[in-house]
Amino acid sequence: MPIRPPERVTAAQAAALIDNGWTVASAGFVGVGHAEAVTAALEQRFLEGGQPRDLTLVYSAGQGDRGARGVNHFGHAGLTRRIIGGHWRSAPRLSRLALDNAAEAYNLPQGVITHLYRAIAGRKPGVVTPIGLHTFVDPRHGGGRLNERTTAELVELVEVGGQEMLRYLPFPIDCALVRGTSADAAGNITAEQEPFHHELLAIAQAAHNSGGIVIAQVKRINPGRARAADVRIPGILVDYLVEVGDDPAVHGMTFGEHFNAAYLGEGPMPPRSGSAGALDARRIIQRRALLELVQQQPRVVSLGVGMPAGVGAVAHEEGIDNFVLTVEAGPIGGVPADGLSFGASAYPDAVIDQPAQFDFYDGGGLDMAFLGLAQFDPAGDVNVSLFGTGEKRMVAGIGGFINITQSTRSLVFMGTLTAGGLTVAVEDGRLRIVSEGRSRKLVGQVEHLSFNGPYASQLGTRVIYVTERAVFRLEQGRLQLVEVAPGIDVERDVLAHCAGPIEVAGDLREMDHRIFAAAPMGLADGPSS
Repeated sequence: MPIRPPERVTAAQAAALIDNGWTVASAGFVGVGHAEAVTAALEQRFLEGGQPRDLTLVYSAGQGDRGARGVNHFGHAGLTRRIIGGHWRSAPRLSRLALDNAAEAYNLPQGVITHLYRAIAGRKPGVVTPIGLHTFVDPRHGGGRLNERTTAELVELVEVGGQEMLRYLPFPIDCALVRGTSADAAGNITAEQEPFHHELLAIAQAAHNSGGIVIAQVKRINPGRARAADVRIPGILVDYLVEVGDDPAVHGMTFGEHFNAAYLGEGPMPPRSGSAGALDARRIIQRRALLELVQQQPRVVSLGVGMPAGVGAVAHEEGIDNFVLTVEAGPIGGVPADGLSFGASAYPDAVIDQPAQFDFYDGGGLDMAFLGLAQFDPAGDVNVSLFGTGEKRMVAGIGGFINITQSTRSLVFMGTLTAGGLTVAVEDGRLRIVSEGRSRKLVGQVEHLSFNGPYASQLGTRVIYVTERAVFRLEQGRLQLVEVAPGIDVERDVLAHCAGPIEVAGDLREMDHRIFAAAPMGLADGPSS
C-alpha cells in the first residue's frame, strides 16, 4: 500500500497545527532556508488570538534580519516560554525576551545543536563532546543559561576514559519547520535553488522520530517524482507542504538577495577588481588578518560573520587563492558572502550539510579560522556572546564560535581596540586616531566567557588578536603586544586603552607598511615588506 503523500496546506493552516507547549525546531541560516511564510503566520495567529502559548523554540544557526523576520516572529512573551538557540544576534526580539527575563533562555554551540538533532533522531543519550569545556556553556560557568529564570540543566559535566566531557541532553521535538525549493507528488523535498541545505535531513528525522510533525515550505510542488540524488528530505518524513511560489517576501534565496546564481556555482566568475577600498579601521584589520594566510599558508580556513567574512573578498582582490574557505552552513570553497547573505558562498566547490561540516570542524579539519571579538582581556579570554549596556545590551550568541575555537590549530581574532565613535585616518602611510571610541574592548575581565585563553594555551592553539592599531599574541595564557601600526604611540594609543596590564614584547614591531597604502598590497610577492 503506497504511503499517503503530505497534506497541502496554507501558511495559516500550518501555523494552526502548532499546539500550546510544543517544542518547535526551526531550520535555517540567517535568511537561507527559513520557513518565513509559516513563522510569520504563527506570529499573526498569536497576536490575533493569543494562541499558541508557551512554545519551546530550538534553532542552531541565527535566523533573522536583526529586525522582524526569521525567528524574531517568536519574540513575544507568552508565545515562547523557552529558547534554545545557537546564534542570537540576528534575532533581537529573542534577545529582549532573554534580557527581560520573559523567557527561559539557553545559548548552546551551534554545532552541538545541529548534532543534537541527529542524536534525537537516533534516540541516543545526547551529544558527548569536549566542545564547550571551560566556557560559559560548561556547567561550572553557567551551563549556557542566560538569565535568572532559566534553571533547568541542559548540559552535564561527565568523564569518559579519564577525560572531562560535556553531555548535552536530548529532548523530543514536536514540530520541525523546514524549507526547500521544490516538492514532488510524494513530498520529497529538493533544494536546487537554495545556497545550501544546512540541517534539513537531521531536523526532519528528529521531529519524525519524536512522534512530531514536519512542515515544509517550498516554492512549488511538481508532478511526478524528483530525481533521487537531488532529494534532501525524503517524503516519508514530511507531513505538510506549504507552497508559496516565487515570493521574495517569504522565499528569497537569502534575506539580502532574492536570487544569486553565483551561490549555486552558476554563471561566469567576475574578474578580480584590484581595488583596495577605503582604508578605514575595518579594512586595515582585514588586511592585517590576511597576512596570516600568506605567512602560515593554511589549506582549509573558516571565516566568521561580520568583519572576518570580508577577509575572503580582500584575498580575492589580492589574488591570493592557495587555500579553501569554508562556512559553517556547508559551503566549501568559493568566496563567502556577508551581511544578510552570510552562510552562502559564491562559486563553491562543494556543499555539504551543516552537521557534516561540524563533524569536520570538531575533528580538527580546519587549519585556521578568522573570528570577531566584542571583548578580550589580559588572559586572552574573548567574549562574543553577551555584551553591551542599557538599551544596547544584547545576546549575540555563540554560534559556531566555540566549535571552531576549540578545534582549530590557528585562530585570528579581529576587532577594533575601542568602540563607539572610533574614527581613524591613514596619512602618508601612518595611522592617526581622529576620534577615540567611547568604550574599551580590551577589558579587565570579559563578562561572558566565550573563549578561554589559558585553556587554549594548554591545547597548544596559536592565537593572535588583530586590531586597527595593534596586534596581540597569546603567550602561555597571557596577552602580549607584538605589533603596532606606524604612527601609533604605544603608551598613548594602545596601553592607555587596555583595562589591565599587558606585556610588551621585547621585539615589538611595526605592522606591515603595505597595509596602510592605498594600492593593493601585492601579497603574491611575499608576506612582508
